[in-house]
Amino acid sequence: MKYSYYPGCTAGTTSAEFELSTHAVLKALDVEVFELEDWNCCGASSAHSLNHELSLALPGRNVALAQEAGLDIVIPCPACYQNSLSADNAFREDEEWRRKMEASLNFQYNGKGRPRHLLDVISHDLEIEAIRDRVVKPLEGLKVASYYGCVLVRPPEKTGWDDPEHPTTMDRLMEAVGAEPVDWSYKVDCCGASMTFPMGEVVAKLSSRIVAGAIEAGADCIASACGICQINLDTRQAVGERMPIFYFTELMGLAFGMPGVKKWLGKHAVNPCPLLQGRNLL
Repeated sequence: MKYSYYPGCTAGTTSAEFELSTHAVLKALDVEVFELEDWNCCGASSAHSLNHELSLALPGRNVALAQEAGLDIVIPCPACYQNSLSADNAFREDEEWRRKMEASLNFQYNGKGRPRHLLDVISHDLEIEAIRDRVVKPLEGLKVASYYGCVLVRPPEKTGWDDPEHPTTMDRLMEAVGAEPVDWSYKVDCCGASMTFPMGEVVAKLSSRIVAGAIEAGADCIASACGICQINLDTRQAVGERMPIFYFTELMGLAFGMPGVKKWLGKHAVNPCPLLQGRNLL
């Protein structure tokens, strides 16, 4: 399987462990990705609040870059995925805007190469048995609360996830690598996202509530599919709870016996090693 790849701006910084584990897991599953050459920032969480045209034009350029390869674009970051998806939808549905972008970028949109989130690609393009077959160290005894965040699954008419309020895609993936997914009520609640800087106390309250919900459900840890969600839950949870927050790709890499796991885990604020060692997983 081959895909274009858009890493996003945080791949080499705050979500470096997501980037590293993503590439390791994709390689283990024989999935080839080709990073877009000369990609640009998608506008992140600010462009849409400042300039609507720019918020579409920035990811629109990346969609145009990916079109030449004719491959779907794998995107780990939910915000980057949503911005790219919005631009792709604008290309498809807004003829005036499409013509303006085509003239500006000197290309012709043909609809090839749709933006897709990493979790979607791994969960739906690969057979679940292929994932199970790659497991060498099943995550037995590890109770995981799968956390999607509020951005990834919405709006449902655009994203197409199994359920916008109670998705189970990541749960099935965690089950495939031997973990025990727990049922809980905060799968798609907001952690506060980029408000962590101007409104840190609000983010701390939201993130702590999510972690408390996972603890109440009997989880040992949370698996995230978002860089900003992971860092908010990891660093903003109330003192005393201290629950490890993984990227789902890190747990997959652990189950696959990847040699880089300890390096990824060393980047976490809440040290996950005692938990994993207590379950004989590390």
